[in-house]
Order: sequence, then structure tokens, then C-alpha cells
Amino acid sequence: MIHDVSRRTRALHSNTTTFALLGALAFGASLLLTGCSKSDADTNAQRAQVLKPVSGGSLTWGVTTEPACFDPHRSSQQNAFWVIRNYIDSLISKKTDGTYAPWLAKSWTVADDGKSYTFNLRDDVHFTDGTPFDANAVKANFDYILKNVSTTSASASLLVHFDHAEVVSPYVVRLVMKQPDSTTLESLSSVKLGFISPKALADNKDLCGGGPGIVGTGPFVFSSYQRGQSATFTRNPAYNWAPDNAQHQGAAYLEHVTYRFLPEAAVRTGALSSGQVDLIEGVQPTDVSVFDKADGFQYLTGPSATTSFTLNINYTVAPANDVHVRRALRDGFDLDAIVKSVYLGTVQRAWSNIGPDNPDYNAELKHSWGNDVKEANRLLDEAGWTERDSEGFRTKDGKRLSIEVGYPQPYVRDSRDVLIRAIQSALRQNIGLDLGLRITTAGDFANQKATGNWTIYPNTDNPSDVAMELWDMLGDQGFLYNAIKTPDPTIVDTINRARLQPVGDERRKLLAFVQKRAVDEAFIVPLFAPAYHLAAKSTVHGVGFEPQLDGPASSYDIWVEKQGG
Repeated sequence: MIHDVSRRTRALHSNTTTFALLGALAFGASLLLTGCSKSDADTNAQRAQVLKPVSGGSLTWGVTTEPACFDPHRSSQQNAFWVIRNYIDSLISKKTDGTYAPWLAKSWTVADDGKSYTFNLRDDVHFTDGTPFDANAVKANFDYILKNVSTTSASASLLVHFDHAEVVSPYVVRLVMKQPDSTTLESLSSVKLGFISPKALADNKDLCGGGPGIVGTGPFVFSSYQRGQSATFTRNPAYNWAPDNAQHQGAAYLEHVTYRFLPEAAVRTGALSSGQVDLIEGVQPTDVSVFDKADGFQYLTGPSATTSFTLNINYTVAPANDVHVRRALRDGFDLDAIVKSVYLGTVQRAWSNIGPDNPDYNAELKHSWGNDVKEANRLLDEAGWTERDSEGFRTKDGKRLSIEVGYPQPYVRDSRDVLIRAIQSALRQNIGLDLGLRITTAGDFANQKATGNWTIYPNTDNPSDVAMELWDMLGDQGFLYNAIKTPDPTIVDTINRARLQPVGDERRKLLAFVQKRAVDEAFIVPLFAPAYHLAAKSTVHGVGFEPQLDGPASSYDIWVEKQGG
């Protein structure tokens, strides 16, 4: 839940230091007292006082996408997770240095063989419906996930090596594994394995729909939801169990927080500029100058430690089952130029599907692929795509060289569809490849994935543990390939071996190999390293990023200056 944030910087780092603006301003104010008149001194003292966190008030976010599902066990939408965090807590919290801090669990031990994890739980936590959080609640949530895999696949995928939960005592729970897994703590820090009240689970209602029916232990209560418009959360006054790495303890500062769904960038910018909202995410490159270094506003960026926005290519489906075609797609356009054109220098071009700020990022991939149009054309000639149709696209045996990108509408944001269309145009002109873009529904994609009948899926993924991310996108039981019978055995075996290894050099070598093979074989085409771009009124403080999500944190630490008094 915590969360480091940096002002606009030239380089974004996953190990950013804690946002220190408040302390710096207060310290600066105290220095200015020397040599000031009494009125100046009074003004500065008042300013320093104001900059201490204050409780109360409300805040409105303007956000790019509406959560398709508010149930942490069922959601697979990155932009939903930091909204869900307002009412869902986890056993442990991931810190910026990659270690973990206590949260709902006070402490934990790992068996020598790595096949069980024992957690000592806090005994003062309760869900907002009054149900106690205890070992039975932990077991109830994990049992629920595993019993409902058809709808909880997003969270169940994190439990692939988990066997069962044992209630040792009311506040001690043991998680028993089928085999050791070095990604276990990463998974347990994820919002996907956060906790819903057993009473709410037993009601057997559709919790995806949000609203007061979904109950957690978090700093806010889900008080109301208007589909297509907004979701509102009210402070949980009893909250006193923030993770050890939180900026403060006790209840949230804000009384209310509202997330307004504003998919149009111009609308978000206008809403903040005119004071209709206090904070926005998804600031477009053309709007940065409106807020960066502008009076009354602040512009904030987050790290790029998790994944890159990547074209994941189903290499088992024709014509992408031919490595010549995949490599031609990978190298048949100038990615650097297109990324600069779309994002105006606010993001980095990607070389791996792992973010460049991640310690397990394979930096040797830089400059190793891309923008070789001559070679791309030679590969397609060699593969027999030598004819052209009336529109200039390559053909073979009367069939056009065409591959479709299926992009679910709920996940489209940050001009990513614009980027794909620019690549689409370049591939048509440079090598005669027809890269289709079809905006689908989340349901359409779920059906395609369930049958393995997808072609190219563009996405980012939120696990900051690289073994987990690579497994999720390339592993045989992960998010993308679990319905495909013939995934690459080398990739699969290496990822599985990495998950058995403790964190260290040997594991890092295996993960570097997987990243390289995925790019070399063009199973993936990484595009850019995303970072969240936020803007806010200058009176808003405590905005941060959650390391495990590599995205905005909940509103727990946010507070707003009181005006006029």
C-alpha cells in the first residue's frame, strides 16, 4: 500500500525514495523565518503548519478506465487493482527494495524445504461487516478461489503450486505447497490474493458488480457505484492495521474518495484544470505542459519495474507459427521513431517484456533487435510470401499475410491503440504484412483464451517478480498459454526451474535466458516501458505508488490541505 513517488524525472527508478516534498517544504519554511518580518514569519509558520498531514475532506480522481470487475479474486485488469486496494488488504506488503513488510500477518516463517509458510496473524483486525479476520478467514478465501477456478482464474493462477491452508490456531495459518515456489511471497502480497469477508463470499452474490456488497478489511468501505460514472468509498474509522511500510498508521486521512471514469484525455485534463476533480491519471504527452511546473498543479510519474507493453504472439497459430513471419513482424518497423512520435519522449522504447527498472531485467537485449526492414522482407520472401494482392499485401497460395491483434476495450488506455495503428501502417508500407486491430470485449477475449484461439494479445502484467510475470505470459499454466497444448518446451522448462530457485544469481540467469529466447524467437514484441503519469492540484499530498502493482497506490495516505483557515 505504500508507495514511493517521484516528481517529473528524466529516469524512472523502481527504488525511488519516499516522496519527501512535505518535509522539504516544512524545513524550507523554518529556514525562511530568519530575517523575516513578523507578518512574514507568521505566514511561513502557518504554511509549515498547513503542510502537516490533516484529516478530513474528500478527493475526486479522474481515471482512464472503469473496472470491469471489482472482485480482487476475479479481476485481471491492471487499472482496477489500485481502485480495489482501497478496501482490500493482503497478508504482506511488498516494499520498493523487493523485500516484504508485515500487514495482516505480523510475521511468518518458511519451512526449510520451502513447502510450507506459517503466518502469525494480527488479532485486532475485522472486516467492515464485523466479521473477524483470522485463520479461518484466510482459509475461506483460498478455498473459495480454488473451488471457483472457472471465474477466479486470475487469482487461482497465483496458487498453481499451492495445496491447501491449515488453521493451526485462531490466529496462525499454515499454507502448504505442492512444491517450493520462489514467487510465493510475491503472490501473497498481490491484491488478487487479498481478503473478502467470508460472510460476503458465502452470500454467493456477483461481487464483480461492486458496491456495499463487497466487504474487505481495508481503509475504505465501498459505499456506492454508478456504472459508467463513478465509484465512491467512505473512510473506515476503525482501520488501524496499515502495513509496516505505510506513510502513517491509523485511519485514512480522507473521509471520502470518488473515482470518476473519464476515458477521454481531453475531458480528464479539462476536469482537473477547472477544479472538477483533484487528481487524474493517464496524463497524455501533449498535456504534460499544462501541469508540469504550472502554478497550482503538480505532475507525478511512477516507476517502470514490472512489464513493458508487449505484443504477445500466439506462436502456435498460423501464420505466426512460422518464425520467419514473427521475426519479420518484430523487425519490420522503426519502433523508436513510432514510440517517440506517439509519446513525445515521456516513455522509453522497450527491449524486453520486463520493465527496465526491474533488477531482473536483461539489459543485454538493448539494441539486439528491431528496425531491420531489409532483413524482414528477406525472411518473408524465404517463407514463400512472395506475391502481392491489389492492396499491396503479401500473399501465398492466394491467402493474404494477415495477423490480428485482439485488444479488449476495457484495457485500452494511454494511446496504446494509437501506437498499434502506427505500427500497423508501417508494417503495411514496409513489408506488406496486414496487422489487423480489432477492439474486442473482455468476454470475447476470455472465450478466445479459454480455447487457445487468440492471435496477438497486447498487454502489460502487474507481477513485479519476473519469474511470475514470465510464467503468466509464457508459461504452460499461466494466463495466456494455459489452454494451448504445445507451448515452447524450452521456455516452459526454464521458467519452471526458475520458480524452484531461491532469489539470487542462478535464478536471474534463467530469467535472463527466457527474456532473450522470447525476443529471439519473436514470441513477443515489446513496445514501450509504461509509467503512470499523474497530475494533481498542488494542495493534494501523499500520492504514491504500490511496488507490487507498479501503479498508483490506494488513497490511504492521501491528504488535502485545508483552505482559508
